[in-house]
Amino acid sequence: SVSIRSPHPGQHLSAAGAYDGEMTGKRTIAVIEDDPAIAHAISARLASEGFAVELAGDGPSAVALCERVEPDLVILDVMLPGFDGLEACRRIQRLRPVPVLMLTARDTETDIVVGLAVGADDYLTKPFSPRELVARVRAMLRRGDRLASAEQAVAGESGSLALGDVELDIAARLTRRGGEAIHLTTTEFDLARWFLVHPNVVYTREQLLMQVWGYADGSGERTVDSHVQALRQKLGRGFVRTAHGFGYALGGGTL
Repeated sequence: SVSIRSPHPGQHLSAAGAYDGEMTGKRTIAVIEDDPAIAHAISARLASEGFAVELAGDGPSAVALCERVEPDLVILDVMLPGFDGLEACRRIQRLRPVPVLMLTARDTETDIVVGLAVGADDYLTKPFSPRELVARVRAMLRRGDRLASAEQAVAGESGSLALGDVELDIAARLTRRGGEAIHLTTTEFDLARWFLVHPNVVYTREQLLMQVWGYADGSGERTVDSHVQALRQKLGRGFVRTAHGFGYALGGGTL
């Protein structure tokens, strides 16, 4: 059962106007892509939606850009010169937590899980539509805004969610397993928390996409599978159970 516990003591493009009525002010997106044609297409579309866009074309430049600009979100190609997008993601996340949308030409489960493990929140497989890219970016930023509001709401609360030897400190956004700290990405933490808050409900992939990621898109259902696999690797295979033919739910026993 789930229990409540006390916690332990580059180049710039922009367009005028906000892109979404739910958010005010212009958001800065770092686009890290070594193919000039793809980088220009992404940047032009984002700029037309009201974002400020900063560009970099290799791993070292990506890290330097994110340190200098502190973007609200990073779109990061996996295959980059200098060092690849996976290493760039690791280094960017060390600077400060920031949502990362990975772009990859490879869609095997192993490649995707590796990307999520180094700090990416979501991914798109090439080729993708500009409309889908913008939808993902908006959903990720909206989720970040909701998360910030939720963290303010629980900042003064004590307590954490736990299943077996896994504990989520909600206010501090820390995860422990068997008393040892476990690093979860922002999305992994949000997904784990969702299951713990709703322990007796089985959710379809589409429902999880809407509730945790903020969008309902059939092409994103593999994203759910990949994050579930990552949670099982980090928190134990029993943390999330599969309801075959339907979806996922919180595991039913100790881990």
